[in-house]
Amino acid sequence: MAKRSQTTELGCIACEELSQVGAGKEGWLVDDPNLLCALDTHALALANRFLILVLGWSDSDGHRIKIVPDLSPIEAEQITAIEWLVFDEIRVVVAGTSCGYLLIYSLGGHLIHKQLLYPGRILKIRVRGTKRDLTQDASSEESMLHRWFQETHTQFWDQKPKKRDLEAPETPYGRLPFQLWNVSKYGSCADAAITGTMPPPLMELQSSQRYYCAVTIGEDAVISAFRLSEDKSRSLVGAILSKVVPATFSTIASFSKLIWRSEQTSPRKSDVKPQPFARASPLTCLKDHPRKGEKLTLSPSGTLAAITDSLGRILLLDTQALVVVRLWKGYRDACCLFMEMLVNRDTTAPSSSYYEPVKSDYCLCLAIHAPRKGIIEIWQMRTGPRLRIIQCVKGAKILQPTYRFGSSMTSPYVPLEVFLLNGDSGQISVLNRTLN
Repeated sequence: MAKRSQTTELGCIACEELSQVGAGKEGWLVDDPNLLCALDTHALALANRFLILVLGWSDSDGHRIKIVPDLSPIEAEQITAIEWLVFDEIRVVVAGTSCGYLLIYSLGGHLIHKQLLYPGRILKIRVRGTKRDLTQDASSEESMLHRWFQETHTQFWDQKPKKRDLEAPETPYGRLPFQLWNVSKYGSCADAAITGTMPPPLMELQSSQRYYCAVTIGEDAVISAFRLSEDKSRSLVGAILSKVVPATFSTIASFSKLIWRSEQTSPRKSDVKPQPFARASPLTCLKDHPRKGEKLTLSPSGTLAAITDSLGRILLLDTQALVVVRLWKGYRDACCLFMEMLVNRDTTAPSSSYYEPVKSDYCLCLAIHAPRKGIIEIWQMRTGPRLRIIQCVKGAKILQPTYRFGSSMTSPYVPLEVFLLNGDSGQISVLNRTLN
């Protein structure tokens, strides 16, 4: 009997344009620290210092787009972070630069927005959803943000921006409100994430502040946790974009149409000054010299975080209790992504007719890519067994599509998937979700 394949091929991104981001050399996908990848459901964005390449792999979306950002040669500015931002049918590419600029591009290669966040290197852009019950007006904020993107899409998606828009320090459509927190108490950050809301400190039950928990990792402290405060008048939307620089941690927390329009009426641009930091109170830290934190991956709910370190360990952190609940050893240079699999599915489910799995049919798992071993392991969370071992070629990389906002509650549930990109062949596959 033929062995069942553990991956399903979806398409191929191989093309001549890939040579512009380093393809053609052995290990080009994983060995180049300047090569950045961001995945959407049908397209891949690759960035290498001064160039962004968007490649589709399906027949219906097999486009190829080349974006060359207008970067400062005096400051030796380059692209240091990249991510997708998706609202229903609207998809844009978001890039961060070494000079602290946030750039938003349409799939036509047009610059939609440019804004200085902080005069420092942007290391990571995170996009994730939040539960609707975290804030009272989350749904209205999401719909407002969606309308704003629709208006921008209508005006600029198929129209070439005016030259003055690209040469200006920032685009003339206003500024996106955001918040900055300084989390340098335990040294510089290598990665960080806001895990969710948390209760206020004692004696501040009636405070006008809203509080979040942030987990950071770095060279001096493998894991650190902070309580971040924010004025409740700045409502939180579903999108959280995190910016990590050596001394700061920031979040684009809300998009306000009122502020958007009031700043749009300003007759002239004022010099952009660094925004003051909001309060960040340290909660705990784990120091284990010479061990250093390297990568942080957050579960969809934010209650678990997988952290890799410089000595080959993977720590599973409960972000609510701030306790390490599981540990793996011997995984140097590993990459972790959470995924959902159909494990122990009820056999009494109707088999005579087509059955669409629902959220309760899936189990949260952790996919661990161990490049030195040439395998991908899938472990059931939190304390479950190893479910699968998948062989993969050298030079491959695991990726995950960005969070999609605006999905209908009545549409079929889309589980969390993990994709595998083969750097040698350009083939992209998805890890199968069943254990049959």
